Amino acid sequence: MALDQVLATIDKNLDRSIERLFSLLRIESVSTDPAFAKNCRAAAEWLAKELASLGLDASVRDTEGHPMVVAHSKTQGAGPHVLFYGHYDVQPADPVALWETPAFEPQVKTVGGRKIIVGRGSADDKGQLMTFVEALRAFVEAEGKSPLRVTIMLEGEEETGSPSLAPFLEANKSELKADVALVCDTDMWNDTTPAITTMLRGLLLEEVIVKAADRDLHSGLFGGAAINPIRLLGRIIASIHDPEGRIAIPGFYDGAGELDAEIKAQWTSLDFSESKFLGEIGLSQPAGEKGRHVLEQLWSRPTCDVNGIIGGYTGIGSKTVIPAQASAKFSFRLVGRQNAEAIRDAFRDFVRKQLPPDCKAEFLSHGASPALQLPLDSPYLKKARAALAAEWGVPAVLKGSGGSIPIVGNFKRDLGMDSLLIGFGVDDDRIHSPNEKYNVSSFHKGARSWARLLDALRS
Repeated sequence: MALDQVLATIDKNLDRSIERLFSLLRIESVSTDPAFAKNCRAAAEWLAKELASLGLDASVRDTEGHPMVVAHSKTQGAGPHVLFYGHYDVQPADPVALWETPAFEPQVKTVGGRKIIVGRGSADDKGQLMTFVEALRAFVEAEGKSPLRVTIMLEGEEETGSPSLAPFLEANKSELKADVALVCDTDMWNDTTPAITTMLRGLLLEEVIVKAADRDLHSGLFGGAAINPIRLLGRIIASIHDPEGRIAIPGFYDGAGELDAEIKAQWTSLDFSESKFLGEIGLSQPAGEKGRHVLEQLWSRPTCDVNGIIGGYTGIGSKTVIPAQASAKFSFRLVGRQNAEAIRDAFRDFVRKQLPPDCKAEFLSHGASPALQLPLDSPYLKKARAALAAEWGVPAVLKGSGGSIPIVGNFKRDLGMDSLLIGFGVDDDRIHSPNEKYNVSSFHKGARSWARLLDALRS
């Protein structure tokens, strides 16, 4: 009965909840541009004030960059202590001319039979974080308090790589450590099917510089006799993948593992068209490991991609030169228990073994982070699946993410917490683009979903 009252409160307050969201969306909290620094602080102060109005101990915390918002409920229940994370900063509105309505003047429109909230930050991430705030508000209104011990941390630099996050976590470990983190910065499978992101690929970034002669050479005077670093680098790049699409670096697949049978069966049964997915970007054939479903290639298999090649003359016209050096930038997406440092060393050894006597290679590292996976037997995952199914009427998809979400790695590494990644965005929300939007149903049912999950966790 108590949950019914909370859900009814969310329904009753929907219009006022949207207006509160509009107040936050009107604040131009663009983190990448120093001209908007005051706006970022204004957004942080607005959020701290809202959370304080719900009875939380809320404060704005200064960092070297934009401030954090931290709030703690006063509830000390028997359930777990949860840490909710979101971010209040947004991308610039540019190109402004492509917006159909002003980016920071939010409004509700009806498009294709759907009601949508239009405005910068509506989906990424202000609308998402406010689903949790509104769920918490409903508990306070219906029951007089938060249902669990809740800590909320909202940052203002996610869109610029979160430079202040790691130092802040390190300095406040004891205050922020909880039993589980709740992250609302992901999406659903489709408009009516919720999803929990349980797998994130890790990332290793490497740059290779192959050097040969002590200067650029005239290709007429030295061509044929002098080694060309571009040709050598091209041969090395081509050797990384075998004809089956597998990566040939020795030991690369150590720790990669195989997909859980339950998850593989669920992914195979999803309404997913490989031809449509690739056709929308002008392609027709999957290019990953042969015999693997495209969703496996995207979410649960490791990759190596060349992100850029530099060498020789690249200006207008031609210049007959054999360059003294050539370089390439690589990104490796990692899965399972693959060790980033071990793969880095294996990759460098793989390159060195293919160098002729007159050549050498230099390597630059641009960072590494491990893959992350929520255990399928997690009691928090079990309760989240049940809560989402109860709200949406269909089972939640347990999906992977081909990308990396650094905050989840920070929570695991620095605070020892697993994370539940539950978001309510959809593919056409146009995040980072003009005319960003968030479905009203995502906002409404998102708040109801969090209410159901918080209720389940306290039982």
